[in-house]
Amino acid sequence: MNAWLLIRRLRGPAFLIMVGITALLDQWGVLRFSRSWPLYLILAGILGLAERAAIAAAPPALPPLYPGAYAGSGSGSGLPAADPLADPNRRA
Repeated sequence: MNAWLLIRRLRGPAFLIMVGITALLDQWGVLRFSRSWPLYLILAGILGLAERAAIAAAPPALPPLYPGAYAGSGSGSGLPAADPLADPNRRA
């Protein structure tokens, strides 16, 4: 599993934990639930930056194989040409 997908899958649980923490702080009287919206924006920003960092750190994708990419294919399919006479199970 790549890092971007892992961060993307942790987004929902992170916000669920944040709801629990803000509900607990509201219950204790430390932070009102209605004033906790900046925490959600900060969490969304941190997760967004982590996703971008994971995408930037990923190796580049391989270029696609085009027809004729293999030398001597002849068929134009992009795959090496199979020699029908080289088949050991062929009957004469």
